[in-house]
Amino acid sequence: MSKMSTKPVSKGGQLLSSILHHQLIIPIAALLLLTVFNLIADPSFFRITLGTNSAGHPVLSGYLITIIDYGSELAILAIGMTLVTAASGGQDISVGAGIAISGSVLLRVLCGTESRPETLQAPIIVAFLVCVVVAMIFGAFNGALVAYFKIQPMVATLILFTAGRSIAAWINNNELPIVSDETFSFFGGYIPGIPIPTPFFIALICFVITWAVLKFTTLGLYVQSVGINEKTSRLNGLNPEMIKFITYVLLGLCVAVCGLIKVSRLSTINYSVIAKDIEMDAILAVALGGNALSGGKFNMGASILGAYVIQFLTTTLYKFDVQSDALSAYKAVVVILLVVLSAPVVREKLSSLLKLATSRLRSAKSPT
Repeated sequence: MSKMSTKPVSKGGQLLSSILHHQLIIPIAALLLLTVFNLIADPSFFRITLGTNSAGHPVLSGYLITIIDYGSELAILAIGMTLVTAASGGQDISVGAGIAISGSVLLRVLCGTESRPETLQAPIIVAFLVCVVVAMIFGAFNGALVAYFKIQPMVATLILFTAGRSIAAWINNNELPIVSDETFSFFGGYIPGIPIPTPFFIALICFVITWAVLKFTTLGLYVQSVGINEKTSRLNGLNPEMIKFITYVLLGLCVAVCGLIKVSRLSTINYSVIAKDIEMDAILAVALGGNALSGGKFNMGASILGAYVIQFLTTTLYKFDVQSDALSAYKAVVVILLVVLSAPVVREKLSSLLKLATSRLRSAKSPT
């Protein structure tokens, strides 16, 4: 009888342990917590309405639409940040400044030498490709400092973090170009006839491409190998420096896409405000996804989910009239909780407590 009674307890303990150690447990728990909080505080948070925008086109609106809209650009950025974190064991804090630079380049190509041209000076696709090249060059600069000069990632990217917005302003001679072409606003707004925000579809395309690359190439395996043990990966024929370098270049590509969305929203740019503090949200999305900030194994889907949860949190705070200056303080609390909950000691303790509680519950239910 004792053997029969201990066996299910062991299975229950193993199940609880596997749940607690699953990488998606933290973002899913955070998502459920935010959902329950909003359902109790104000169920209208989840209301979605169909209306019209200023151009008279039908669009969906509501807090959930805001989450998938602004969360999509953060999710795109989280893709590149996850790869950089996994390979180099550090984070790029210059992505906000990179978005300012790429957005400034985009406007420079579209507007030419005029601040408010009546017509576009170049096709949007050409301007975007130039923007991509520039963003990837700056990503390569960061990657070279980290991979080949062995500078700690946060210190290496601090250079562009400090100077990036000044470079962005210099590109357009400190002017604020305005694009009057309506089609340019589609990338950060709505395509006529489609009521869902365009950034969601752009993010969806990025997700599919990322999934295909990680599924059908060895990039993900190489990134994880370098992040887990750089010396061992070198002995197995990999080039750790090149792999780290590539991840920063790919992050530059993600930055360019976010730059297009950000600038398209207003058809202009504000160098000091655009993408302000977005690097912290991207890093937090990676951490919330359960990925180790010290590098190694990663789960791209968890990072993407983490990005939408972060936007869920931000939208919730705005909903309850939290000042923008105070958002960082609330997110700092989330960071502290994530760091504590991600610690192996804490997870083992929680696992043992749940096993003990399960054992006592089964003992109470079993006949004497």
